Amino acid sequence: MNAAQSLRAAAASRILIKDGPYGTAIQDLGLTAADYAGDIGNSHDQKGNNDLLNLTQPAAIAGVCNRYLAAGADLLATNTFNANRISQADYGMEARVREINLAAAKVIRDCVDAATAADGKQRWVAGSLGPTNKTLSLSPRVSDPGYREVTFDEVKDVYREQIDALLDGGVDFILIETVFDTLNAKAAAFAAAEAGDARGAVVPVMLSMTLTDLSGRNLSGQTVEAFWHSIRHVKPVAVGLNCSFGATELRQHVQALAKHADTLILTYPNAGLPNDLGAYDEQPETTAGFIRGWAEEGLVNIVGGCCGNTPAHIAAMARQVAGLPPRAVPTEAPELRLSGLEAHRFAA
Repeated sequence: MNAAQSLRAAAASRILIKDGPYGTAIQDLGLTAADYAGDIGNSHDQKGNNDLLNLTQPAAIAGVCNRYLAAGADLLATNTFNANRISQADYGMEARVREINLAAAKVIRDCVDAATAADGKQRWVAGSLGPTNKTLSLSPRVSDPGYREVTFDEVKDVYREQIDALLDGGVDFILIETVFDTLNAKAAAFAAAEAGDARGAVVPVMLSMTLTDLSGRNLSGQTVEAFWHSIRHVKPVAVGLNCSFGATELRQHVQALAKHADTLILTYPNAGLPNDLGAYDEQPETTAGFIRGWAEEGLVNIVGGCCGNTPAHIAAMARQVAGLPPRAVPTEAPELRLSGLEAHRFAA
């Protein structure tokens, strides 16, 4: 079986566990600016460039991955959320994008393969693509609503460079995550399809939307069902929601997506909402208890954590959902499905 087939087969019998965030774990390492920069030879201040650590501190990234593996994660993402030319321009590291992604994929692939060799349990690697800090749907100029800083083809090319490197490094899936602008996500999905065509294979993708307010919309204004209609043609292995809010606020939106998406549901919320200092106080068993509620309701196939979650949170989730049945993927009747900001359905 290929990666998509094996993941679907495993998800048919149990709820799978995704890892947690790298940002939270890296913050706890207390790295200095010199640690970030290593001997990279760039005059820009690199502190905060977590993606660069794949080159300068690969052992630290491997350590984070191994802690998530020990916590019970089945799906391990690469530390490449901002490893694209647009985001790396803030650090003057555009020319090292391919190298960063290759190193990131190798670090996680090696950790996952070593864990599987040790216990025989199959695991998968997802190449993480963040949304960049540009938006295709909205103008950054209030006085000029038609202005865009980037074009669709430019964003697609940026993602294509990242995807090619991640695939060359050995990832199983491309994870297009924290989607605040659906058009950016469509550019990423198009780049994945283009990369697959060049390789004579289908590149399996996962997509995860993030909501920007309690109304249940992303920054480009779409509801979760409208988002699903917009990207359903991609035939993702999994679709879901991440970041956004804590599990309590996200639950109704997971329900809405789980009702209609005829593929696996992937959810990884924040560990509650941050306190006044930006820290997350929600304890592992609390977050995991909310996730168990989702599982008991039959809403999820893959669960994990975003901002504020730690390996302890992931381990607690694994314990809480162990033995619970996964969501049954629905079979949707043929319909004309359209989307703007809202979803529209017309019977065939």
